[in-house]
Amino acid sequence: MTVLPDDGLSLAAEFPDATHEQWQRLVEGVLRKSGKEASGEAAEEALSTPLEDGLTTRPLYTAPPDGAAPDTGFPGFAPFVRGGRPEGTTASGWDVRQRLAGTDPARVNEAVLADLENGVTSLWLTAGRGGVPVDGLARALDGVYLDLAPVSLDAGAEYAEAARAFLGLCAERGMRPTAVRASLGADPLGHEARTGEALDMADAVSLAREAASGYPGVRALTVDALPYHEAGGSAAEELGLSLATGVAYLRALTEAGLSTAAALGQLEFRYAATADQFLTIAKLRAARRLWARVAEASGAPEAGAQLQHAVTSPVMMTRRDPWVNMLRTTVACMAAGVGGADSVTVLPFDNELGLPDAFARRIARNTSTILLEESHLARVIDPAGGSYYVERLTDELANAAWEFFQTVEKAGGQAAALRSGLVAERLAATWAVRSKKLAKRREPITGVSEFPLLSEKPVVRESAPPAPTGGLPRVRRDEAYEALRARSDAHLAATGARPRIFLAALGPAAAHTARATFASNLFQAGGIEPVHDPVSVDPATAAEAYAASGADGMAVLCSSDALYEEQAEAVAGALRDAGATTVFLAGKPGTAEASVDEYVFAGCDAVAVLSSVLDRMGVPS
Repeated sequence: MTVLPDDGLSLAAEFPDATHEQWQRLVEGVLRKSGKEASGEAAEEALSTPLEDGLTTRPLYTAPPDGAAPDTGFPGFAPFVRGGRPEGTTASGWDVRQRLAGTDPARVNEAVLADLENGVTSLWLTAGRGGVPVDGLARALDGVYLDLAPVSLDAGAEYAEAARAFLGLCAERGMRPTAVRASLGADPLGHEARTGEALDMADAVSLAREAASGYPGVRALTVDALPYHEAGGSAAEELGLSLATGVAYLRALTEAGLSTAAALGQLEFRYAATADQFLTIAKLRAARRLWARVAEASGAPEAGAQLQHAVTSPVMMTRRDPWVNMLRTTVACMAAGVGGADSVTVLPFDNELGLPDAFARRIARNTSTILLEESHLARVIDPAGGSYYVERLTDELANAAWEFFQTVEKAGGQAAALRSGLVAERLAATWAVRSKKLAKRREPITGVSEFPLLSEKPVVRESAPPAPTGGLPRVRRDEAYEALRARSDAHLAATGARPRIFLAALGPAAAHTARATFASNLFQAGGIEPVHDPVSVDPATAAEAYAASGADGMAVLCSSDALYEEQAEAVAGALRDAGATTVFLAGKPGTAEASVDEYVFAGCDAVAVLSSVLDRMGVPS
C-alpha cells in the first residue's frame, strides 16, 4: 500500500506557481482568436464588466499587491462588515418576515395564521391607507402571540395611529412592555419620497422616546431604502440615501433629548435584495460598515450594528412568465442571508400581478426554509467573507455610497435633497442609463427579453390595493417590453391573431439555426409571432413560403454571412415580390447591404426596433 505524505494538498507541489502575467498572456491568446488585439492590463480590461456607480467587475481577483486590505473585523464587532452579532444567524437562522398587504382584516388574519404555522417568524403588516384599517388591526392579529411573532408595521402617513393601536392591543392582551417586540414603521422621509407629502417628525420622535423609555424590544423608526431602489437607483445611491435618512432621524431624536446610543437603537433599515447575488452581499456588508462610521462620528461607537431587513427586489419581478420570479427571489434571498440581513422578506412570485395567492405565499416562505434547513446557509457566519472579490466590491461600494451621502448632506440633508429634485434627477439619470442596457438586451430579462413564451396563459390575480403615488416614480425592468406585449395582446383580442413576421431561413440548419433562434427570441419579446418554413427557403420557394405564413408585411433573413452573399439579394427580391414591405437581416450591418432594408443584431436597440415594427404593422399603441 502506498502511503501519501501528510503534508496537506501536495498534488501540485512539483509544479511552479503561475503568475498574474502568465495568466494575462493566456488571455491575450484567447482574445486574439476572437479578433481582438490586447496585451497585459488591456487584455484583462477587455474581460472586465462595468457596473453602476463607476464600479467594475474584473475577471480575476487576487490579494492586493501590497498585502493591505480593509479591516473587516470580527462578527459582532465594529465595523460590523462581517455581521451584526458574534453568532451571526447560526443559532436559528435569519428572521423569516412575510409581507401582508390586504385590506380585509379577516382575510389577512387567515394569511397571518397560515404563515406563522408554516415557517414564518415575523410579520410585515401594511396598515392604514392601502392596507388593513387601523381599527382592524386587532382582528387581523387575532390569535397571534405577539410576544413570539414580532410585527413590523407599514402605515405610511397613518404610522402614529397604527403604532398607538398596536401598542394598545398589546396592553389589552396583558403583555408587559418589556415583552413587546415590534417595529412601528415610522418613516416620514420615506413616505415623502413615495408620495411627495411632507410629514411632521413630531409623532415619530414621540414614538421613539416612548419606545426608548419603556419598550426595549421596539424600534420606532424605519429607514426604508426601497423607494429609491424602486425609482431606479443604484446600490450606492440606495445606500447613500439610507444614510442621509438615518442621519436626519438621528438629528431629530437627539435634539429631542435622546442619547445618541438610544437614538441609534430606534432605527431599522430596509434594503432591496436582487438576483445580482454578489452586489447584494456587498451592499448589506457595506451598509453595516457605513452606519458604524456614522455611529462612530456621532460619538457612540458602542451602539451596535445596523439592524437590517432585506426584501427581494420588486424592480426585478416580471409580469410575464412570473414563474421565473421564483428563481430570482431564491437567489436574492440567498444573497440577503449570506450578506448578513437580520430579517428577510421573499416577495411571492405573483406580487406584481395583484394580491398573491396561497400557493405563491407558500413558495415564498418555503424559499427561506429550504435555504436554512436543507442548504444550511446560516451555519457559517459571513460565508462570503475573505473572498477577494466580495471584499473589494464591498469596499468600493462603501466608498461610492459615502461619496453620494456627502453630496446629499452638502445639499442640506435628505429632506432638502428630496424637495429640491436632487434625488429624483440623480435616480432618473441612473435609470436612463440602465434602461438603454435593458432595451439593447445587454441586461437580459429571462422570460421577457430572452426566451419569451407567447403562448403562455396569463396569470390572473385579485387586484391589490393601489400603491402610493405622487413622489418618486416606480420603475420595473420589464416595463418597456410589457408595453410592447400589451399592444400585441390587444391586437390578438381584436383580430384573433398576433402580429406575425416571416423568418426566411437560408441553407442547412448549421448555417441558420443560431441567427434564426436569435431573431425568434427578439421578435417574440415584442409580442410578434415568428413564422418560418420547417426547413429553409431559397429564391424559388421564398415567395410561396412567405404567402403561406400570414406575415404582416415583414420578413427577416437568417443564415451565415457566406450564404447571405450567395442568396440574400435574390431571396429578398422574391419576398418583396410576394408583398413584404420590409426585409430585415439577422446579422451585423454591412452584410448583404444592398439586399435588405434593416438589420437586427446583438446589441441593437430591441425596444426601438420592435416598437417600429409594430407601428408599421398597424398595431395600435
